[in-house]
Amino acid sequence: MPLTALPRLVPPMPGGRGWFGPLAVAAFGGFLRFYRLDVPHALVFDEVYYAKDAYSLIRFGVERQFADGADQVFVRGGTDVFKACGTVEECAAYVAHPPLGKWLIGAGEWLFGVTPFGWRCVAALAGTLSVLVLARTARRMTRSTLLGCLAGLLLAIDGLHLVLSRSALLDIFLMFWVLAGFACLVADRDAARTRLTEWYRTSALLGPPPRLGLRPWRLAAGVCLGAASATKWTGLLFVVAFGIMTLVWDCGARRAVGLPRPCRRAARLDWPLGLAWLGAVPVVVYVASFAGWFASAGGWGRNWDRATSNGWAYFVFDSLRSLVDYQSQVFGFHQGLSTHHDYQSDPWTWPLLLRPIAFFYRSPGGTCGAASCSQEILGTGTPVIWYGGLLALVAMVAWYLGTRDWRAGAVLLAYGAGWLPWFYFALADDRTMYLFYALPAVPFMVLAIVLACGLVLGPPGAPAARRSTGAAVVGAFTLLALVNFWWLSPVLTAVPIPYDAWLSRMLLRAWI
Repeated sequence: MPLTALPRLVPPMPGGRGWFGPLAVAAFGGFLRFYRLDVPHALVFDEVYYAKDAYSLIRFGVERQFADGADQVFVRGGTDVFKACGTVEECAAYVAHPPLGKWLIGAGEWLFGVTPFGWRCVAALAGTLSVLVLARTARRMTRSTLLGCLAGLLLAIDGLHLVLSRSALLDIFLMFWVLAGFACLVADRDAARTRLTEWYRTSALLGPPPRLGLRPWRLAAGVCLGAASATKWTGLLFVVAFGIMTLVWDCGARRAVGLPRPCRRAARLDWPLGLAWLGAVPVVVYVASFAGWFASAGGWGRNWDRATSNGWAYFVFDSLRSLVDYQSQVFGFHQGLSTHHDYQSDPWTWPLLLRPIAFFYRSPGGTCGAASCSQEILGTGTPVIWYGGLLALVAMVAWYLGTRDWRAGAVLLAYGAGWLPWFYFALADDRTMYLFYALPAVPFMVLAIVLACGLVLGPPGAPAARRSTGAAVVGAFTLLALVNFWWLSPVLTAVPIPYDAWLSRMLLRAWI
């Protein structure tokens, strides 16, 4: 390969560090997420489980059962909410999700008390940071600070992302860790290719092909994906998908510099450590998230007395065996979860926003200046972004089939990992599911939009007329998304508005 062909392997980044724009967009997203975060002063939707479980974790290290009327006491700031039990077995609570997301919610309660702001603030922080991470990742993928900032802005004004960022549910943390893991792998891709480029430029090309070092970005990705799995089991889908993706990237990088038998050499030189970072590390992180359960006698299925009665070796073995048994019970629970819910929806309806979730609704009298008022938190995406995202994903399919561009492939794989498996769960298990389960796929839908916008704009050397027309199209789309978000924002953030104004924002009958 001639040296002049090598810059394609690692295209140059745009000038400067590129932090100001992404930080400004993240600050805007943070304002949207933290402003009036304590409204409503209530437990909304599944906060009735996670906010209280989080407090139990920081108080006892494990989830415990709650007394009757605990919700009302908790909302008033009371902490005497636990069931009085005679034995550990009577107090231990069976919970269906790993503890990391609840530990994060509990951190906010530890810092700011048992208040709505306390149990929502870390979710708002995760949502804000995800805007920054996506902006920087999009900048790296497109080599454009402008497109990176556009990605952050679109995520900041997506309705579903905003609602989950302002609620103490687990999905915002799952989304954050998945996105962070993806961002680390994109950075690792650049670092590995830079190393191969330097080897090609400086070596005699006669010796053995190089190893690519310890790959700290890939290790970081393993930690992030382990954290995703320790928040919700669906994080495992991304462990598998991203693991395959990055190993294929290794093969492609060695092929790009002209090395013979690139996949065989990648398998020998890169994949053993890659499997450790993306296979073993997530398992370690997952098990570590149960530290409170291991250290406490009060966890579900803990068998503390039996484990501690025969020495430390038996303690470790029996504790791990008890954890595996606990996880098998959770697996059985998820397989049988088919109870009807008014706001459930099938995954093939999610991209069209056909059935959002009412996280909160009340009629607060005349507080809005009208005779009849409505106050709601509606878990729905911003339609302009979601419908535009659907078109952009179709464009990514065509682009990938036509050019095999790695960016289109990565976005399609990540979006598919967050959406397509739910088809199986719906058809095979008849599982109860909701629109907000699609949240981990939302950043990749936004990336598809931004990549499509890059195609519309054209390359930097395109004719001025092409660039100006493309800029007008992209600008018009961005403006429409902003107006659409502004119009929906009262029903996303529990702002009291007249009933007629609320009804006009219910775009489909199923939204009511």
